Amino acid sequence: MNESALTSIILPASLFIIMLGMGFSLVVDDFRRVVRYPKAALIGLTNQLILLPIIGFLLAKGFHLAPEMAVGLMILAACPGGVTSNLITHVAKGDIALSITLTAIASFITVVSIPFIVGFSLDYFMGEGSTIELPVLKTIGQVVGITILPVSIGMIVRANRPAFANRMEKPMRIASTIIFIVVLLGIILANKDIILPSLQQLGLVALSLNIATMLLGYVAARIFNLNLKQSLSVTIESGIQNGTLAIVIATSILMRADMALPASVYGILMFFTGGFIMYWFGKRWVVGSGQ
Repeated sequence: MNESALTSIILPASLFIIMLGMGFSLVVDDFRRVVRYPKAALIGLTNQLILLPIIGFLLAKGFHLAPEMAVGLMILAACPGGVTSNLITHVAKGDIALSITLTAIASFITVVSIPFIVGFSLDYFMGEGSTIELPVLKTIGQVVGITILPVSIGMIVRANRPAFANRMEKPMRIASTIIFIVVLLGIILANKDIILPSLQQLGLVALSLNIATMLLGYVAARIFNLNLKQSLSVTIESGIQNGTLAIVIATSILMRADMALPASVYGILMFFTGGFIMYWFGKRWVVGSGQ
């Protein structure tokens, strides 16, 4: 995916604003509830950290991907959910506190798990071992700067100016949707020369990973009797991965731009599936049902 002002400046700034808006709708009790009832978080983390890489491996084998593409798919499957998953959860009116908690916890855990999964993938698919060191401070800084910091600011505003936060909640939700659409169009335009060939080669397997993991998340959530808000968060966190981190690992750490193609294609397709979830549940949700 081409590096541009869109991905290096506009997107992070937009996501900061989006996360700030999420903070307006959160109170400390939302996070205390996640701690008191950890079942939903445990289900989401199990899906994301264990089952998702297994599904990625099976798809890479089942679609007989070239070794470089198989490793690229595994890099993606090893990554945590990103701030995009928080945005989709926010607009779809899922459990935002649970979504942010899953993103934050998984982001820290995958600093350790990604090198093992990617190292295994290199050895299995390409027959070459590799020691990978993630930019730990940069990764943690990204999580803190784009997720925890703006949400904390929003929560502080809500705690001190609740009337203002309540007035801003709906406008910020609308702004989040507009930003989502603008980002999607920007990504398509910035990568128009490689989109069609890459979609033809990797579109089906990337879409399969996206849909299969979201279905897994939803089924698991309902089997364990989570309510609809929690089920939406687990579904989205299970199926929406941090494609940007996958691209960084492929291009900056492994120095293999070809391995970034699965994440690039996935990043485009997940905007469409995520957009559908945002539209469907954001429109159909009955406030106060919770089931």
